[in-house]
Amino acid sequence: MAKIATREAYGQALAEFGEIYKNIVVLDADLSKSTRTEIFKKKFPDRFFNIGIAEQDLMATAAGFATCDKIPFASTFAVFAAGRAYDQVRNSIGYPHLNVKIGASHAGVSIGEDGASHQMLEDIALMRVIPGMVVLSPADATSTYECVRLAIEHEGPVYIRLGRLGVEEIYKKGELKLTLGKGIVLQKGKDVGILATGLMVHEAIKAAKMLQDEGVSVYLVDMPCIKPIDVDLILDVAKTTGCIVTAEEHNILGGFGSAVSEVLAQNYPVPVKMVGVNDEFGRSGKPEDVLKYYKLTAEEIVNKAKEVMKMKK
Repeated sequence: MAKIATREAYGQALAEFGEIYKNIVVLDADLSKSTRTEIFKKKFPDRFFNIGIAEQDLMATAAGFATCDKIPFASTFAVFAAGRAYDQVRNSIGYPHLNVKIGASHAGVSIGEDGASHQMLEDIALMRVIPGMVVLSPADATSTYECVRLAIEHEGPVYIRLGRLGVEEIYKKGELKLTLGKGIVLQKGKDVGILATGLMVHEAIKAAKMLQDEGVSVYLVDMPCIKPIDVDLILDVAKTTGCIVTAEEHNILGGFGSAVSEVLAQNYPVPVKMVGVNDEFGRSGKPEDVLKYYKLTAEEIVNKAKEVMKMKK
């Protein structure tokens, strides 16, 4: 099966939606080949703007476009979008609640050889604490397309987290219809809940199969929308299984697992184990090797599932 990176699907989706929404403009920080916004650029050169290696200007310019009834997609690497330009995202986009969409590619450790300086593991935490910011993290090409659609249809700032690594198809185009603030139930079970987002959905699917082969019934959920999060679904998983494992390619501090735990702590506390990067920076290496080094694997999800099932009352 062909593998498509979510950054590639993002570029294709922009070009497709650009035909429908004539007020979409795309901005990039001299990385259009990497973020794949060059696909839009080739199709609509008069609606594409290379701001250069100036990410703060990128976000401020996108904010300006939003005040003129455009739908700007500002694209760069996640480490620059959420890190270098945080002040502009917070004060120029978030505070006035402008209709800016941030396409942040190359998130997580799976960018591999680029190393710690570029492996963004803090962006979910940074973006989800900005009031009114929507945070999306698609798992494959089809869910990326749907996340772009949701971003366009939503009035307000949106952060879309994208990856460099090619991933297999989970959903077929036309068969998935995402709703803002809702997760996707991949299967229902009663022994343990596994909630995953982004790249880790693929590992969660493998883990669920491994557990099922051992007789464990798994309630498996893909969470492409981290904020607003699907409170009702999280509570259903908790009440059905009594324990939960979360999986993300991000620091476990302040990330997806934290968001799930906040819901549970305030509504229906159950044991939780998190699979993610444990308060560390990334390091250089081949993507597959780095993911294994940080235990972002199906095997680790299985281990955590067995641990958390023992913690049930």
